[in-house]
Amino acid sequence: MGTEPYKAAFFFSPPAHLLRSSILLWLPLLFISEAAVAHGDDQERFVLFDIKSHWSNAPALSSWDVSSPHCNWSGIRCSNGSVTSMSLPNISITEPIPPFFCNLTSLAHLDLSYNDIPGGFPTCLYRCSNLRYLDLSQNLLVGELPSDIHKLSSQLLHLDLSYNNFIGDIPPSIGRLLSLHTLNLHDNFFDGSFPAELGNLSMLESLTLAYNPFASPRIPVEFGNMTRLKYLWMTYANLVGEIPEDLGRLADLDHLDLARNGLSGSIPAAIWSLEKLTTLYLYDNKLTGEISGKIAALNLEEIDVSTNRLTGSIPKEFVNLRNLRILFMYNNSLSGEIPRGIGLLRDLRDIRLFDNHLVGVLPPELGQHSHLTNLEVSNNRISGSLPEGLCANRALKSVVVFNNNLTGELSASLADCYGLNDIQLYNNNFSGEFPRRIWSASVNLTTVLIDRNHFTGVLPDKLQRNLTRLVMNDNRFSGRIPTLAPRLLVFRGSNNMFSGEIPAELTGISRLQVLLLDGNRISGSIPTSISNLKFLTQLDLSGNLLSGGIPAKLGLLEVLTKLDLSNNRLSGSIPREIGNLKLSLLNLTYNQLSGEVPLQLQNRAYERSFLFNPGLCSFKRMVNLNICAHAGPNKLSERLIPISLVLGGVMFLMLVVTGMLMCRRRSDAADLPAFKLTSFHQLDFTQRHIIRGLTEANLIGSGGSGQVYRVNLQNRAGDAVVAVKKIRNSGKLDWKMERTFEAEVKVLSSIRHCSIVKLLCCISSADCKLLVYEYMEKGSLDQWLYGRRRTRSGSGHFQPPLDWRKRLGIAIDAAKGLCYMHHHCTPPVIHRDVKSSNILLDSGFGAKIADFGLARMLMKVSEPESASAIAGTFGYMAPECGHSKKINEKVDVYSFGVVLLELTTGRKAQDGGEHEGLAGWAARRLRDKGGFMGMIDEELSDELNYMDDIGTVLRLGIECTRRNAMLRPSMKEVLRKLTDIVGLGR
Repeated sequence: MGTEPYKAAFFFSPPAHLLRSSILLWLPLLFISEAAVAHGDDQERFVLFDIKSHWSNAPALSSWDVSSPHCNWSGIRCSNGSVTSMSLPNISITEPIPPFFCNLTSLAHLDLSYNDIPGGFPTCLYRCSNLRYLDLSQNLLVGELPSDIHKLSSQLLHLDLSYNNFIGDIPPSIGRLLSLHTLNLHDNFFDGSFPAELGNLSMLESLTLAYNPFASPRIPVEFGNMTRLKYLWMTYANLVGEIPEDLGRLADLDHLDLARNGLSGSIPAAIWSLEKLTTLYLYDNKLTGEISGKIAALNLEEIDVSTNRLTGSIPKEFVNLRNLRILFMYNNSLSGEIPRGIGLLRDLRDIRLFDNHLVGVLPPELGQHSHLTNLEVSNNRISGSLPEGLCANRALKSVVVFNNNLTGELSASLADCYGLNDIQLYNNNFSGEFPRRIWSASVNLTTVLIDRNHFTGVLPDKLQRNLTRLVMNDNRFSGRIPTLAPRLLVFRGSNNMFSGEIPAELTGISRLQVLLLDGNRISGSIPTSISNLKFLTQLDLSGNLLSGGIPAKLGLLEVLTKLDLSNNRLSGSIPREIGNLKLSLLNLTYNQLSGEVPLQLQNRAYERSFLFNPGLCSFKRMVNLNICAHAGPNKLSERLIPISLVLGGVMFLMLVVTGMLMCRRRSDAADLPAFKLTSFHQLDFTQRHIIRGLTEANLIGSGGSGQVYRVNLQNRAGDAVVAVKKIRNSGKLDWKMERTFEAEVKVLSSIRHCSIVKLLCCISSADCKLLVYEYMEKGSLDQWLYGRRRTRSGSGHFQPPLDWRKRLGIAIDAAKGLCYMHHHCTPPVIHRDVKSSNILLDSGFGAKIADFGLARMLMKVSEPESASAIAGTFGYMAPECGHSKKINEKVDVYSFGVVLLELTTGRKAQDGGEHEGLAGWAARRLRDKGGFMGMIDEELSDELNYMDDIGTVLRLGIECTRRNAMLRPSMKEVLRKLTDIVGLGR
C-alpha cells in the first residue's frame, strides 16, 4: 500500500456528530492522563516535604516552599518532571536518611556530603535502583559496611564514603558493583582487611583507601586487574610486604600513593615503566635496593621516595623527566653524584636530597633554567661551591646545605631572591665576606644559620625586621652588634670578632630567648635594659671585655636558666636578686667581683661558679672562696645564739602540739564517721582537718560530679591550703567497683609531674569520696578566659584578661602534662576529659592538668565498666567517643585542640553556631574565609607583635581537632610545635 491513502485518511473531515462523539470519548482519557501526571508530581512533593520534616534541623531546607514547583527548590534537579538529582552538601543535617527516601524513584544523583548524618550505612538506599552517583562523605556514619552492599544500584558509578567512622572489614561484595568508576573509602576507621575482590572492578578509575588502620594487609596481586585505574591512594593504611609487580599492568595509572606504610623490598621495575604516571609517592616505608629498570615514565612530575632504605645512585635517566617539578629522595642511603642534567630541567621547583651519602658537586645549572624555590642537600659529602645562578629566576625561598664540604664565597646574587626566607649553610668551609645586601634585600628572611664557616664582614646597623633566628657563631665577623630585629628569638654570635658595646636598645626585642655573644671583643657595661628580655632563657657574655657591675635587674628574668658572665672585667658585688633565679648553669669565674656571695647561691650546686674572684667570700665554706670576715668565730656565735633560742622554742611548741594532737585523736575516734584515708604523699594533716573544712563558707565550686572546697589548714605549720572535691556515691559501691576505683586512684596518684595537679590523698566512706589536691590559687582557665571570675576576697572586681604570653605559657604547661601522661607513663594514661575548666592555674599562671575522671566513675556505679570507658564533655569530645570503645590518647589531643581554639578565639567549646561546636566552626571558617584574622579573640587584637604566633596556635588547634584521629598529631608533636613558637633555637 502506498502513502497516498494515508494522506487521504489524514485529511479526512468527519461529520459533526462523529466529531462530538469523539470528543466525548477522549475527554475522560485526557483528564485521567493529566491526573496521573499531577498525582506523580504530588507524590514527589509529598516525599520531599517528608524529608524536610525529617531533617527539620537543617535551616537550608526552609526554602522548600509549597508555593513554588519542587523542581525549582534548592538542591533539587528534575528531568521530565521527576526528581533525578538531590545535592545538599554542608547544610547541617543531623538526622539519619529516612527509610522512604527512595520513593523518589528516578533519583540518580545524591550528594549529602559535609553534614552530620549519624547511624550505620543507610541500606534503605538499596531501593534507589537508578542511583548512579552517591556521596555520603564527611558525615558521622558508624559501624561496619553491610555484607550485602552490592545491593546498591547496579548502575552506580560513584561511591564516596570517605571521612566517616566505619570500622571492620571492607566487604568482598563491594567487588560486585561492576559499574563503579570511583570508590572513595579513605579517612575512616576500617581496622580489618580490604578484599582482593576489589580487583574485579575493571571499570574503576579511582580507588582511595588511605588513612585507615587496616590489620597489616598486603596489596593483592588482583589489583593489577583494574586496568582502567588512574588514581590509587593508599597512604597510611598499615600496608606490609612488597609492592606487587602486577601494578605495572595499570597502564592508565596517573597517581600512585603508597606512602607512610610498612612496605619492604625493592620498587618494582615495572612501576618506572608506567608511561602515564605523573605522581609517585612511596615515602616513609622500608623499601630497599637500588632504583633499577628502564625509566619509561617520562611524564613524571612528582617523585617522593624519601625516608626509605634505598641504596645506589640517582638514576641518570632522571634527566629525561622533562616535566619533573618535585624530586624528594631524602633520608635514604643513596651514594654517587647528583646527575648534572638535573639542573637543566625547566620545571624543577623543589629538590630535597638531604641525609644521604652523595658526593661530587651540585649541578652548576641549578636555578638557571627553572623557577627553583627550594634546595635541600644537607648531611651529605658534597663539595665545590654553591651554583652561581640559584637565584637567576628570583624564585628561591630556601637553601639548606649544612653539614657538607662546600667551599668558596657566597654569591651576592642570592640577594636577588626577594622571597628568600631560609638560609642554612652551617658546618661547611665557606669563606669571604658574607654579602651585606642579603640582610636587607629579602623582606621575608626569617632564618639565617651560617655558623662554623669562615665568613667575614660586618652586620648592618639594623637587621631585617622579620628575622627570627640568627646563628653565626664560629666565624670571623667583626664590627659592632647591630640593633636586633624585633621578632628575633635566637641570636648566637659566639666566637667572632665583634667589638663595641652591647646596644642599649633591647626593649624592642622582648621575644628574644637565646643571646650568646661569648668569645668576642665586646666592651662597656651590661645594659640594664637587658631586663626587658622577659623570655630570655640563655645569656652568655663570657670571654669579652665587659666592665662595671652586674645589673641587679638580671634577677627579673624569671625564665633564665643559663647565665655565663665569666672571663670579663666585671667588678662590684653579686646582686642578691641573682639568687632568685632558678639557674641550671651559673658561671661568674675570672672577674673582679667582691663582697659576699648571695646566701641563696651558697650551696654545692654553685660552688665552682665563683672561682678566681679574689674579693668574693661566703658565709658557708665553698671551693676557693674565703670565709667572710664578719662571719668569724665571734660573729658566728652571735648569730647562733638567737638561732638556738628560736629552735628551742620551736621544739617546745612541737612537743606541746604533739601532746594535744594525741589527746585529740583519742577523743576524735568516738565521733568520726567510718572514713578511710589513703595517702599518696607525706601529709601533715588528718581526715578530721579535711572533714571539718567542708563548710558552706569554704565552698568554691560545684558541678554534676560534686562540690569543691577550699580548706585552709590553719592549725598546721605553714598555714597550708588544699582543694577538696567531695563526690557523693549515687549508690553503694560493690567490692569490684571499690577495688577498680582504688586501683585507678593509685595509678593517677603515682603520676609525678610539675604540670599535673598533685593528688595528695583520698578519704573514703560508704556514701562519699573526698579527693584532696594541692590548691591552685588562680582557679581554672575557663574562669579567666571568659572574664567572669570574681576574686574570693569579695572585692567584686573582674580579673584582667589574659595576655598572649600567659596564654601561650598555659598551653605549653598543659601540653607538657598531657605529653608526660601519653609518652612517659607505663602504661600510658588517657585523661578523657581535657577542657579549660580542668586546667588550673597557680599564683604565677603556671598551668596544671586536673580531674582525671574519677568523679564520673563514681557517679556511674551501676555501669560495669570503669572510667576507661567514660569519655568527655560536649564540645571537647572527639567524634569517635560516641561510637567506639577503642579510644586512645588521640581523644585527649582532640580535646586539647579545642582548648587551643579557646585560647586563640576567646569562644567557648560549645560556641560554634546552632549545629556545631567550636572545632567545627573553626575548621569551616578557616576553609571558607581562607584566613584567621577574623577569628582571633578581640582581647588579643592589640598584640600585633604576636599575630603570627596566635595564628600558628589556632591552626594547630584545627589540626588537633581533625575528625580522623589518625591525622591528629601526638602530644609530643603538639608540644614541640608550641615550644618552637617560643623558639629556643638549635
